[in-house]
Amino acid sequence: MKTAIVYSHKANKTSKAAKIIIEALKPKQIDNIDVENLDVKKLSKYDLVILGSPSWFDGELAVYWDELVPEIEDTDFSKVNVAIFGNADQVNYPENFGDAVGLLADVFQASGAKVIGMASIEGYNFESSQALREGMFTGLILDFENQSKLNKTRISSWVGNILQEVNLKH
Repeated sequence: MKTAIVYSHKANKTSKAAKIIIEALKPKQIDNIDVENLDVKKLSKYDLVILGSPSWFDGELAVYWDELVPEIEDTDFSKVNVAIFGNADQVNYPENFGDAVGLLADVFQASGAKVIGMASIEGYNFESSQALREGMFTGLILDFENQSKLNKTRISSWVGNILQEVNLKH
């Protein structure tokens, strides 16, 4: 299964999470792609794409993702499983906690991708999130500011769920 992980290599916390995810996926071969050098059309050739993004300001997508939205919308992702992770701060931004995860899910789903890797909201304290669907997050949201000690456990569980969804063995 051809797999890629895509995030900004300059985004410190997102990069930390990506490295833990890559480690959790070993020995799987994963293409590690910097979103700032992303060829969206090539991304549609993968079977599994794991996307990472922080939520900026009032829950916005990072500029590097936002600039790619038109190209993503013009690309057929119907043969691609997409899993999304992000980092957010539930204490200082409880009203738009992890919105970028939901925004990316919406864009890729509208382009035909199957969004996988729903994650539990258990253990989080927030007011609202655009990543919330039927009582679950559309991906993994990590809070480096307030719950960093839970990151490795959450990532391990999430990666296990993704692998089950795409029927891969660890």
